[in-house]
Amino acid sequence: VYILFNKRNGTLYVGVTSDIVKRVYEHKNKFVPGFTSKYGVDKLGYYEIYDNITLAIEREKRLKGASRRKKLELIEIHNPEWLDLYYEIVE
Repeated sequence: VYILFNKRNGTLYVGVTSDIVKRVYEHKNKFVPGFTSKYGVDKLGYYEIYDNITLAIEREKRLKGASRRKKLELIEIHNPEWLDLYYEIVE
């Protein structure tokens, strides 16, 4: 489960994947047309790893239904510098 952003306090996108490195790479390179490519949402601000895809999908749905404020709080608490965490997970 992950949250992407385009700039600090900018546009957010919540998604779920079984391969976060591959999926964020796809967002960064705009391989799939849609919301993230249209708005340049390609920086990984927050993520959670699950062993069970069903739990991950449930969490994604909860995050998508959460307020913008709650999503911003998750990033601020876990990534206060708003770094693109993609470069930490590919190392």
